[in-house]
Amino acid sequence: MKLATLKDSTRDGRLVVVSRDLTRCSEVGHIARTLQSALDDWAHAGPRLALVAEGIETGSQPTMRFHEHEAASPLPRAYQWADGSAYVNHVELVRKARNAEMPESFWTDPLMYQGGSDSFLGPRDPIVMADEAYGIDMEGEVAVIVDDVAMGAGVEEARAAIRLVMLVNDVSLRGLIPGELAKGFGFFQSKPSSAFSPVAVTPDELGEAWDGGKVHLPLLVSLNGKPFGRVDAGVDMTFDFGQLVAHAARTRPLAAGSVIGSGTVSNKLDGGPGKPVWDGGQGYSCIAELRTIETIETGAPKTPFMKFGDTVRIEMRDKAGHSVFGAIEQTVKRPEPA
Repeated sequence: MKLATLKDSTRDGRLVVVSRDLTRCSEVGHIARTLQSALDDWAHAGPRLALVAEGIETGSQPTMRFHEHEAASPLPRAYQWADGSAYVNHVELVRKARNAEMPESFWTDPLMYQGGSDSFLGPRDPIVMADEAYGIDMEGEVAVIVDDVAMGAGVEEARAAIRLVMLVNDVSLRGLIPGELAKGFGFFQSKPSSAFSPVAVTPDELGEAWDGGKVHLPLLVSLNGKPFGRVDAGVDMTFDFGQLVAHAARTRPLAAGSVIGSGTVSNKLDGGPGKPVWDGGQGYSCIAELRTIETIETGAPKTPFMKFGDTVRIEMRDKAGHSVFGAIEQTVKRPEPA
């Protein structure tokens, strides 16, 4: 089942069920007006929504055209957005660029920060930023939306609570991160609103690409129409989503609709850093990782962060080449004049 939220005059939009090929959808206000409402009563709403999804595929359900550019993030806002760093290779490389030591515990205890969840960007909304000097970067990630999770839940219980999977562009301002982290109090200004894919899908929709905790498909990242990353989300993921959700719930319960991110998808190559797509490698899911490798190899980065007018596209395709979640496609823009 694939679910999306269409923009309307309300903050939370209206829920629709989307066809597998992402071309058609059905409104389901009689079941749940918003995705959060459906998640709050998933035991009853979930099966009813699944029947609508089946009807869309068989032709028995009335539909209308689905346009990705009309979609908000599946959850336009959420009670909780916690982002991990499951791909420790990425953490290791980025810390190396900052000359920061990599604690051994990072390989056994997940990193996680609590992001702003009051306003997510739609998948085709621009990244509005006042200054290029902030170091504007994309971060291609995978995320899950969970049902209620009890405090202290184990990994298997956490995996069983995963209701939906989606993609993320966790926008980062690299020029602001070092100063914020130096204060010892974590990210805030350096992590503006994130964007999520046009649709969120139930794990069963992924078939054999979902193993219960990881998505085994390449994350396709393009910058200004050119391939930037083709990194496999199921490879080099040190902590799966069950572990990340259990980590988030260690000292608090998680409410239905909480979003847990994987962190930047990153792969090693022969035990070392990856290579750019244009050099025959799988590339990267963020610019910072490429700049780190440039620094390691030449002593200084040469690839700039995103500028006004630059466009990033993040997508995932199944083995048959069909888009699974639709595409996040965002252009960096200046704020509109007051």
